[in-house]
Parts: sequence; C-alpha cells; structure tokens
Amino acid sequence: MRVKEDHAEKRAKEIKLLILDVDGVLTDGTIHLSASGEETKVFHTRDGYGLKLLMAGGIGVALISGRESSVVEKRAGELGIGLVFQGVKDKESVCIKLLKQNGLKKEQVASVGDDLPDLSLFAFSGVRIAVHDAAEELLEVADVITERNGGRGAVREVCEWILKLQEKWFQVIGDIAGN
Repeated sequence: MRVKEDHAEKRAKEIKLLILDVDGVLTDGTIHLSASGEETKVFHTRDGYGLKLLMAGGIGVALISGRESSVVEKRAGELGIGLVFQGVKDKESVCIKLLKQNGLKKEQVASVGDDLPDLSLFAFSGVRIAVHDAAEELLEVADVITERNGGRGAVREVCEWILKLQEKWFQVIGDIAGN
C-alpha cells in the first residue's frame, strides 16, 4: 500500500465499513459475454478470503456496482456479503443511505474504486483507496493506492492493511485457524 495522506492510517484504525466497486476492483474489469448473452467474471480467491477475514474482524462490507450481474450476486452470497447494490447510477445516494442506516460518520468508512463513477464513493469516505491501475483522476485524489491491480489481489491488500492497523490481524487469522 502506498499511503499518500497522513490521516489515512489514523482513520483506517476507525473503519467500520468498507465500500467496494465491483468491476475493476473485485474483478480486473473484463466482462466476458457468450453469444447467448451469458456473463462471466473472474474473481481472485485471495480477495474473497480477505473480505471474509475483514468481516470476521467486525468490519462490514458493501458492494456498489453500476452494472447488474447475477454473477456478482452469487459471489457476494458465497462470501456472506449482504449489502449488495447493483445497477446503481447514483452511488452517492447509496452511500448516504448506508451511513445513515448504520449510524456511521464519513471517517468510519473506507472505499475502493477504479474509475470515474467511484469518485462519488470517495466523497463519503474517510479513507479513499484506489487500485493500482485506477483512472488517473482517482489516483490523484486517493489517500492510499494499492500495489496490486483490481481483480489481482488489491482487495486482499486493503483488508490486511485495515486489520493490521486495527490490531485485529493475528486475532482473526488465529480464530480462522482454530487457535
């Protein structure tokens, strides 16, 4: 993780909700369409496991995507993510709703994005994280930039970073390992 802003690590210690874009963050942004219109996406297993560890550490996860995809719904279900918003044209209103419903302040939220529509996620986040291969506009305003590209372990990197800063990493991996 490349931390650009001094406040990012301090705020990451208080994160209670991680908001993720999907295409370009949980995936590499590639969408495969068959001749019949069936869509497939590729998810990195370490990203999924990182999200499970993060949730085991008591931090909520929300997915907000501009596209609709049954594949995303299936993957979220496998991971136990209940906050899934798809086909969202106005990510800002979903962020406002999430903060209100969960009694959170902006400073308690981190978001990860890769492209221009994710700038609205950044507006409602105390820690703004861009994946390594994000659009230049996001890289410029991000507090933190991952070392890995979207869909290639960037989300796992974020999860570990937050858990370690909150001093929950060894507890969570110990609990998972049954220690």
